[in-house]
Amino acid sequence: MFRIIAAVIGRDLKLAMRRQADIVSALFFFIIVVSLFPLGVGPEPDLLRKLAPGVLWVAALLATMLSLPRLFADDHRDGTLEQLALAPHPLGLVVTGKVIAHWLVSGLPLALIAPVLGVQFDLSADALIVLTFAILLGTPALSGIGAIGAALTLGLRGGGVLLSLLVLPLYIPVLIFGAGAVDATVTGLGGRSSFPARRHHFCLTRLRPWASAAALKIALE
Repeated sequence: MFRIIAAVIGRDLKLAMRRQADIVSALFFFIIVVSLFPLGVGPEPDLLRKLAPGVLWVAALLATMLSLPRLFADDHRDGTLEQLALAPHPLGLVVTGKVIAHWLVSGLPLALIAPVLGVQFDLSADALIVLTFAILLGTPALSGIGAIGAALTLGLRGGGVLLSLLVLPLYIPVLIFGAGAVDATVTGLGGRSSFPARRHHFCLTRLRPWASAAALKIALE
């Protein structure tokens, strides 16, 4: 099982390195969106601290979505996805590997750059630490949910727009928990209070690859 997942991760990472422009564009999108808010709102520290959790999380959410349409589309176009579906191993394992690879090239870089961008909003050191861990925990859920939407819209005309309409409402709980943890730290309530609820929500992550696999089989039929 782990060999299959590791093989899919390695393959997708190699393909991603050949399309480094996609990784860089998502990262620059995140940086630009977050950096525009302090310039537009003004240099008021209290206001910036209040806006920081929502701004950073919404920007991370949108940046993660940029690469979702290509999660299965390239493999579907060249026939690789059909071969994987016909293989003896469960398709859910393949989806798990692709989701992990997607997080490594989209979610992880956002989590690493987020503390640097958080300095623009005058966030404290504790808030920056909570922000980093929240994005590290939240972006895998974004990739898992996005995989379901990408599978459901595979091969459809205008699938990118439909993907956004399907995925954005499902992202709301992750957005609330992630931004709420940072906001609680900023206001002095402590960010740990929201982590149990988020852990309960992320327990569903292990079921999402199998839902995506079922959607892929429907799309291939």
